[in-house]
Amino acid sequence: MSVLLKKIRVARYIGQEECKIYFDSQDDLSDKDIKRILKYKTIAIVGLSTNTEKASNNVARYMIDKGYDVIPINPNHDTILGIPCYNSLKELPRKVDIVNIFRRPNEVGPVVDEAIAVKAKAVWLQLQIVNFEAYNKARGAGLDVVMNRCIKVEHSRLFD
Repeated sequence: MSVLLKKIRVARYIGQEECKIYFDSQDDLSDKDIKRILKYKTIAIVGLSTNTEKASNNVARYMIDKGYDVIPINPNHDTILGIPCYNSLKELPRKVDIVNIFRRPNEVGPVVDEAIAVKAKAVWLQLQIVNFEAYNKARGAGLDVVMNRCIKVEHSRLFD
């Protein structure tokens, strides 16, 4: 779906002014900040799909190709991309640096709570995922927070 069509659909539900805030909202991080966060190498991808047409799957494959240790989080699968899959962050047998979230904005809060509980270093809300309450909660807990950006796009822009 095109961004314009998505904006129209969102505007229909939340109103024009809220739509502008939704699509124009982003963290206040500099390129230097993003580069620092991308130096972390273990990424749990919450909402990783087995569907190769989905953005989460494409992002995971890209990050793996770039040398990142990707951990799938999806309660509906045992493995994704040949990697053991976990139901939640709390089930992880090891530390995670970045929690990359591919969930609807209204489903981000509990994921951020888990990220804080497992002592992740950063939370990354993918492009078009905006949740100010979760953003502020994670920042308040001392996590780096990236919002409304694609980790693949940022990595490609800054490192390729």
